[in-house]
Amino acid sequence: MKLTSEMIKARAKELGIDDIGIGNIERFDLAPVLMSPKSYFPSAKSVIAIVMRIPRGTYRGIEEGTHWHNYTFYSYNKLNTLLRPRLTYELCRFIEDFGWEAVAHYPAVSERNPVSEPVAPNRLPPNIVPSIRLIAAGTGVGEIGYSKVFLNKKFGPRLRLGLILTDAELEPDPIMDTGSICSHCGACVRECPGDAIPSLKDKDTRISIDYGEKKVWYGDVKMGRCTLTHHGLNNEISPFLKKAFPNMAFDVRSSDMTEEEAYRLSYTVAGGKWSTTYYEDGDNAIVQYYNYIMKHTGYYAICGARGCIRACMDSLERSGRIENRFHNPFYRKKSWLLSNKSTPTEKHVNPFRDKFVEEKYPGLRENEYGYKDKVELSGNK
Repeated sequence: MKLTSEMIKARAKELGIDDIGIGNIERFDLAPVLMSPKSYFPSAKSVIAIVMRIPRGTYRGIEEGTHWHNYTFYSYNKLNTLLRPRLTYELCRFIEDFGWEAVAHYPAVSERNPVSEPVAPNRLPPNIVPSIRLIAAGTGVGEIGYSKVFLNKKFGPRLRLGLILTDAELEPDPIMDTGSICSHCGACVRECPGDAIPSLKDKDTRISIDYGEKKVWYGDVKMGRCTLTHHGLNNEISPFLKKAFPNMAFDVRSSDMTEEEAYRLSYTVAGGKWSTTYYEDGDNAIVQYYNYIMKHTGYYAICGARGCIRACMDSLERSGRIENRFHNPFYRKKSWLLSNKSTPTEKHVNPFRDKFVEEKYPGLRENEYGYKDKVELSGNK
């Protein structure tokens, strides 16, 4: 029996995949060689993009400022590494039952490769990592929004993507024009706490992608600022960073750090420990919550996509530009932001130690530097 696009879409729906798009391989002829699906699978004839929705409720905890776990688990890491791949695997099995090879692709960061020498002369170095958003846009399952976040007609920005490359020649879906979903309203620009998304008025900051039959464009996001904010090195969105570094006022909004530098710094902080932090649990993690969630998932997300997803989805829902509707608006009150100003606790060398000693051993610090001033200020004379 011949395998068709309609058969694949029907099976995807049966499996619980939320949406799917199919593109012919020729659309990616102009892709950079280290990001090309043709470098990955030279015999590929078609590319299949898989969409799995992010439940809107997974943003509720961060929006309220009361719960962070759900976003990392259900919106990001486990949706990308467990929930969606399971269905991608099943769809690959379906395709291969018809005798066509199906290459599942994990959405890694393409800009960080290659990582080693070629395995043989005249071969490309590993790893070939296509840009999953650019490839997905070439399948017609959605468009790249102005903020670089992928948008789908059903769910807007609330989604994660997967890819399957196959040597089966399938009927392609049409590529969406820029602006089919994104209204370029500027909500993402205004609400991004890292000022990572350029002004809509600045046409020089647009990136254009050529699929041969159609060109699309989106904003050239400052990915260093985005990464610093996403991974919690922005005081404005992380109560955990403010607790660990109350005297630090690092201004992400004016940072020129690159994405790679931001990754190196944020993960060093998240996984870092110090000889003595004076935290009750005694694990000596520099930022307790980051270390905690990393242990559980190997990943951590703190911002909760304040501008690029939350503000965007609210705008698209209100304007009726996406299909998944809700009885109540997402925003029930004004979103919170923390101050980036330092909130000094003490002027001394180690305020963490001072607080620990005073609470555990009252009076033991008498005659230490600054102790008399502290007692007088507190009224405990």
